Amino acid sequence: MDFSYTSEQQMVQRMARSFANEVIAPNAAELDAEARFPVEIVERMAELGFLGLPIPEEYGGSGLDSICYALAVEEIGRACASTGITLAAHVSLGCAPLYLFGTDEQKLKWLVPAARGQLLAAFGLTEPEAGSDAGATRTTACLEDDHWVINGTKCFITNASRGGLVIVTARTDEGAGTRGISCIIVPTGTPGFSVSKQYEKMGLRASDTVELSLEDCRVPAANLLGARGQGFKQFLQVLDGGRIGIAALSLGIARASLEAAVKYAGERVQFGRPIGKFQAIGFRLADIATRIELARTITHKAAWLKDNKLPFTKEAAMAKLSASEAAVEAALAAIQVHGGYGYMKEYPVERYLRDAKLMEIGEGTSEIQRLVIARQLGL
Repeated sequence: MDFSYTSEQQMVQRMARSFANEVIAPNAAELDAEARFPVEIVERMAELGFLGLPIPEEYGGSGLDSICYALAVEEIGRACASTGITLAAHVSLGCAPLYLFGTDEQKLKWLVPAARGQLLAAFGLTEPEAGSDAGATRTTACLEDDHWVINGTKCFITNASRGGLVIVTARTDEGAGTRGISCIIVPTGTPGFSVSKQYEKMGLRASDTVELSLEDCRVPAANLLGARGQGFKQFLQVLDGGRIGIAALSLGIARASLEAAVKYAGERVQFGRPIGKFQAIGFRLADIATRIELARTITHKAAWLKDNKLPFTKEAAMAKLSASEAAVEAALAAIQVHGGYGYMKEYPVERYLRDAKLMEIGEGTSEIQRLVIARQLGL
């Protein structure tokens, strides 16, 4: 068993860390305060190949493995979780379905520019009445004159207003249950497609999260992704891969929190010595460091299984569950270590907590992850 990174993985980690430290981190607090999407930073990430990192070169990507991708997301998320979620949603939710289920023509038309960062991709799954129960999708798509006519509402969709495409789940066969759901490629400039709400969020404020409205939105029949009625199976597979990205992002937030707490605990003197020397603080940070290391191990195992085309549903759920909960715990501990200062925007740890909480909710809540794991155990 070899836990060392390959030279390629080390190179990606160094490049991502350098970019995150020099370009992303100095702007993170300002972007969060202004709830401003980091257009220039995303453009730079595209130039460096991050937006297509695990996509094969023949489709515009960098052709690297899932561990490279996880390492990059962790480093970028450590500097700015908003930028990290933008990257993860584009790659794991926007590009992945095109690569997994698209025809050669669809890949050349949509995946190549997405992987090159010429457009941002999104996945339109969640609806007001279909959150954890994603099979309760109410959006419909009717086939009329070689076009799909789509009607419905999608909520909490990342990257959808930045120009590009959204892969929308819709009912193409009423009365067929989950077997009646399909995935359809919808360019964001299509008539009938509109952003109906921009959310004011607690955290991840510099990422793009919107509500979408589709009113008689017509796209060619050729925009059907994969086979008709296979959308439910498709998005379950997509979410498995997406959970690796969210786990990696959670690790980045957790690391940032732990590093801030360790630094402050070494500098803050009370009762004549640094507070990190007190067992109550030292032990808590030791426990968090252990949780982060364990979460990273299962995250990279899930990525390795995925790359080796082995089943990874259980491990991806475990990674997402453990890493997201470690991120929240680490952020809470960092605030506690900082005391009153941790509650102030003068220090970044309050932002880490606001960002970390979404990790326990998005792409399947912690409760759903436990359900997935239990089912994988045969329960």
